[in-house]
Amino acid sequence: MIDFDPGTAAPTKGTNQRNGGDLVVETLEALGAKTVFGIPGQHALGLFDAMGRGNLHFVSSRVENNSAFAADGYSRATGEVGVLFLSTGPGALTSLAGLQEAYATGVPMVVVASQIPLDGLGARRKGMLHQLDDQKASAANVTKSQRLIQHASGIPSAIQDAWTEAISSPQGPVWIEIPQNVLLDPIMVPPVEDALAEAFDNPPRVELIREAVKWLATAERPAIIAGGGTRRGRAEKSLLSIAEQLRAPVICTPGGNGAFPWTHELSLQSWIEDRYMTDVLEDADVLIVIGSSLGEVTSNYFTFEPRGRIIQIDAEPRVLESNRPGLGIRADAGQALAALDEALAAAGAAEATQRSWHGARPEDVVKESLAKVKARLESQDLAKELKFMADIREAVPADMQTFWDMTISAYWGWSCWDARQGQFHSAQGAGGLGYGFPAAIGGAVGLETTGKPSRVLAVSGDGSSMYSISELATAKQHNVPVTWLIVDDGGYGILREYMVGAFGQATATELARPDFVKLAESFGVPARRVAPEEVGDALKASFAADGPNVVVVETLLKMFGPTHLD
Repeated sequence: MIDFDPGTAAPTKGTNQRNGGDLVVETLEALGAKTVFGIPGQHALGLFDAMGRGNLHFVSSRVENNSAFAADGYSRATGEVGVLFLSTGPGALTSLAGLQEAYATGVPMVVVASQIPLDGLGARRKGMLHQLDDQKASAANVTKSQRLIQHASGIPSAIQDAWTEAISSPQGPVWIEIPQNVLLDPIMVPPVEDALAEAFDNPPRVELIREAVKWLATAERPAIIAGGGTRRGRAEKSLLSIAEQLRAPVICTPGGNGAFPWTHELSLQSWIEDRYMTDVLEDADVLIVIGSSLGEVTSNYFTFEPRGRIIQIDAEPRVLESNRPGLGIRADAGQALAALDEALAAAGAAEATQRSWHGARPEDVVKESLAKVKARLESQDLAKELKFMADIREAVPADMQTFWDMTISAYWGWSCWDARQGQFHSAQGAGGLGYGFPAAIGGAVGLETTGKPSRVLAVSGDGSSMYSISELATAKQHNVPVTWLIVDDGGYGILREYMVGAFGQATATELARPDFVKLAESFGVPARRVAPEEVGDALKASFAADGPNVVVVETLLKMFGPTHLD
């Protein structure tokens, strides 16, 4: 047994004996993990000691919630599994809001949390530091499953199973917790040499694809909603082929942004909250919904009343028909759309019916609908907002990935951002504040690890930025190439706007905030404050620099008028 100082629970003398922590690190490395996010803690010291003998790259955040966001961003940017190490009790609990975002959005993660020693678990209440009645129960709402490992010999298999579950659709975070003594006690288990984790197959049922083809073969006005599951299932190629076969207009949800080419003649882009788009979707006689529950935003705040039939494809069976009746196909989006694409081509369904929207070509319906949206926006005194978003888009390289917090700029981005060859990531899954910057840190670290261009953009408001301001230290410590745009309007801008609209005045939305430029500089991070019309040039200069930097714009942006209230 390792000798411990009872006051600090830290080793008092070195040992060459392998322990449970080594099994964790060895298994993760065998599965292909390269990077771990987290914060050390007393009961987790065995994990961190073992990392010193391994090859995992550790990124130390300053708050566990931000560690979870960083692991999430790493996974989204790279397509790999995010790995998170947590300490017991407060550390584990602090991560839960970040895990809710990953769970809601289907981000594959393996979370390894420490736990108090085995003899403190169960009904006993020994008064141990960080003790919870049932720690893993706290994670039950925000992870796919939870496991408690009680013996070191079970560590490799448990992590391998967790990894498999995390990457199997519907993807998501999986929770493992290991007691302190299991991490620290000497073991007889030999070093882990290999570990295999392959996603479970999740294909569509044949009869359901056949029925979907029947519906689409006779459809005159098919349309498609591409949700986040389309991107998670890497179904973009099949989606494009199906849309072109059917000449079906395609609209992307915020989570699906980028799943369909923005400038394609069938692209309704991402104006999912606009009534003109709702009108088109309601008029479809067959609507294919991929990787979306037709939830609050996608349904234009539950005002969507489709008159046609719905084919709904989702890997999560609880989503099917949760808001609208339809032909529910439980399957991975990639597998389902590949099967549907092949079946449509084999049946000649694309040529079976002349696509006509009451005499109009589908392509013309798309063009006219986008023109109506543009005209509506131009009638609302939004010139500053439209130029601001256009200037950011023009400054951001076509292949750069962007990470958006819950802020007015992001709400605009949900609808107007053309992701081009980059990827658009936002916190719309759970809708919590503080996502943008730590997720961008994780994304940049991941891209650097895989040898891809690693500069990324994070966008936050002044309110949301304060949730993750401490991560300036993380970005500086690891010299992460992230540019952080903070749009400072002196409060919780979107809530201010909601309250004024609903009640005529805003309460508790105004915020005292720091001088963000001086604060960033105190961390050793270069920063500049610019006027709104200078944001494009400032971003271009920041993208050309090394390491982290901050751009602050003090301006009050408005949202476009909601159409679900019309």
